[in-house]
Amino acid sequence: MRATVIHAPNDIRVEEVPDPVIQRSDDAVVRVLRACICGSDLWAYRGESAREAGQRIGHEFLGVVEETGSEVSGLRAGDLVVAPFVWSDGACEYCAEGLTTSCPAGGFWGTPGSDGGQGEYVRVPFADATLVALPSDATSDDRLLSALLTLSDVLGTGHHAAVGAGVRPGATVAVVGDGAVGLCGVVAAKRLGAERIIALGRHTDRTDLARTFGATDVVAERGEAAVEAVRELTGGQGAHSVIEAVGTEQSMRTAVGIARDGGAIGYVGVPHGSGTGLDLGVMFGRNIALRGGIAPVRTYIPELLPDVLSGAIDPSPVFDLAVGLDGVPDGYRAMDERKALKVLVRP
Repeated sequence: MRATVIHAPNDIRVEEVPDPVIQRSDDAVVRVLRACICGSDLWAYRGESAREAGQRIGHEFLGVVEETGSEVSGLRAGDLVVAPFVWSDGACEYCAEGLTTSCPAGGFWGTPGSDGGQGEYVRVPFADATLVALPSDATSDDRLLSALLTLSDVLGTGHHAAVGAGVRPGATVAVVGDGAVGLCGVVAAKRLGAERIIALGRHTDRTDLARTFGATDVVAERGEAAVEAVRELTGGQGAHSVIEAVGTEQSMRTAVGIARDGGAIGYVGVPHGSGTGLDLGVMFGRNIALRGGIAPVRTYIPELLPDVLSGAIDPSPVFDLAVGLDGVPDGYRAMDERKALKVLVRP
């Protein structure tokens, strides 16, 4: 089969690799119908996170079950499924608590020895616990398939940030970051009943999309100017809930600066850069809570799926460029150069 591999920074290739096969009785093999490129994939592409030469890449996909191991009971060949970006066994204490990303037997697609999502097929460990079945008729609706694909990561990650930030009906929410996760944070905040949503971003095409998702205000400034702008919009108080979806020192400082006393920050931006940007003394004195991390999207899919299927939420517009598998290297370049927000892959 063909799959995307990374050889070095800025060196993404689509190559022939061995077909995946059932290795354990709880495995399934999934034929990929839709995949995509994540903003976090760019850190490997830029050389800011280490990868082995020839390592697979990509962690968001949905597809059709081709084959199952002998112990898989909840799925069968032909089922349409979505995969969260981490597989998990569904049996450990962390899985029982909903923190599937901490499952000791779990793992991330694209790590050494596993298949990446940006390929034709993927072997899925713990198939019953990991995969979520979708209505088979969704395959005839291209928009719906794109919306369902966001359940594999970006929508659930935005939701995780909103939950961590304590978004509630009537709240004022500020979202730091205009990437796909930040935009899905806007979707999540609106879904959870936020009254006012302030989107912080400098790219008008993205902040325009934030408005269609429910943002009521846009702040284009950065740093202290952004803090001043948000405080002016909120009568000097700041936001009850802040979603941090970037992961840099500056973005975290901004999040702290725009949070209301007694508010909370939900952080899901993958940390990178020189430091955390946290001043614990300031947070302590102002009673600002901090919660977030790697989103356990497998736990959130059952909650979010009905709203995606009904059209109550439609995050599909975060995909603004579509490529075939051969076009994946160009897709990486487009995202790296900010010519695309999020690239959809049709193997």
